[in-house]
Amino acid sequence: MNNRFPKIIYAAASIILAVLVFRFSTADNASKASLFVYPDSYKRVDKKAKDKPLNNLQDLNNAFINIAKSTNPTVVTVFVRKEVQGHAMPFNFGPFQFFDQNPHQKQYERGMGSGVIVRKNGYILTNNHVVSHSDSIVVRLFGGKQLPAKVVGTDPKTDIAVIKINASNLPVMRMGNSDSVHVGELVMAVGSPLDRGLANTVTMGIVSAKGRDQLHLADYEDYIQTDAAINPGNSGGALVNMDGELIGINSAIATQSRGNQGIGFAIPVNMAKNIMEQIIKTGKVRRGFLNVYIKSIDPTMAKALGLKEAKGALIDQVNGDPAKAAGLEQGDIVLKLNGNPVKDANEFKNQIAGTAPGTTITLTVLRNGKEKEIKVKLGDMSKENSSGSTVTNNKLASLLHFSVEQLSDNIRQQLGISKGIKGVVVNNVSRNSEAYQKGLRKGDVIMEAGFNGRRYPIKNVNEFNKAMSGVKKGDAVILKVYDPNQDAELFLAFQLY
Repeated sequence: MNNRFPKIIYAAASIILAVLVFRFSTADNASKASLFVYPDSYKRVDKKAKDKPLNNLQDLNNAFINIAKSTNPTVVTVFVRKEVQGHAMPFNFGPFQFFDQNPHQKQYERGMGSGVIVRKNGYILTNNHVVSHSDSIVVRLFGGKQLPAKVVGTDPKTDIAVIKINASNLPVMRMGNSDSVHVGELVMAVGSPLDRGLANTVTMGIVSAKGRDQLHLADYEDYIQTDAAINPGNSGGALVNMDGELIGINSAIATQSRGNQGIGFAIPVNMAKNIMEQIIKTGKVRRGFLNVYIKSIDPTMAKALGLKEAKGALIDQVNGDPAKAAGLEQGDIVLKLNGNPVKDANEFKNQIAGTAPGTTITLTVLRNGKEKEIKVKLGDMSKENSSGSTVTNNKLASLLHFSVEQLSDNIRQQLGISKGIKGVVVNNVSRNSEAYQKGLRKGDVIMEAGFNGRRYPIKNVNEFNKAMSGVKKGDAVILKVYDPNQDAELFLAFQLY
């Protein structure tokens, strides 16, 4: 046994080395990535270092060191503070929060997250749930310098936010291509878990899976799953590949202990970059709009439809233009978007939302056994929802820290909600809100709503908006909700801060 144990270690190390030798030494010069090293002044080395082949374990070790050196100065710690009324509840970012307990003084809620520098002039990419509803934000750079930050814009639908500090000539994280990420490849997570004393922690793992959705963390989900250690406080930090490139923004973990259990999720950099660029340019996000309900095709449906494989998106309902004007019909199966195969409904939804309004797309659909190409000029989702007739108005959603939408037949099918349940469905809820802490979740159906002693039955969004009209900070809100996961009705009460 004593002779076998070193051999096992050597064999495992050799396998890792072989993988990395292939990774670093077989690519052509045009595609080889550079490993940057940033000096203490944070000034970026403009001259790219040449890749070196890995011949032994020391080369492997040095490669990891260089990746950490190149990425760590581009990752910051984000401190947030929010003034609250009454007894303070901690943010969900770590166990080391503290509060001003004197009831005659202002009380504050404090939290901590991470961020990635994406522009030399101080733009930082992070999670919406890190900075949403905060009164003040302070960013600490790699060397310890702290600077106040302001929110440039947020996008709760993807959980992305951009903040800015007044600085220049900062080191910038190079962005990779999350579409080219492979399951099994080595990655590093960089961020500030748990406590300010653990800032710029680097952990290592692999890509465990791609395309994770239906996690109910955001409206648009396409998460990279990793087993690199991620803990509260890592939110908004970097997931980097072995070329030292940003491939994801660490956002959430699946855990039964509130700590790392090897299941972490990162927003793909391609999705985050699209949102980030729109926010920096205009301060808001615009999404393409098709106006259909869709569902994925499972193997049983594929067999029933005569399909060779369970791929594509079935149009379950055509609600109006632009889909109706273009000639799309209920029962059409979307096989391709602009000539590229469509995997499932979630991928198709993300692709449409990630396309600029006004863009003309070409859909290849299967109708009555025959393929047909249909061109559609996408509408603007923000304009479609501006009336507030199908979604919560923005002012009310900001005050409540959650938003709702009509309980459509498609949503009923997706969540398994019977037609006997009437109300509006929660489509987004801030994880920093007291509503979330009291148990409100995305997918819950609000059947009754009221505040300060009043309760009203809810059948649609207009009735919800009317029931909540006049609500203000300090009011106590009560909701009767149906939880489809538990198949149970319950009351939730919380105060607005």
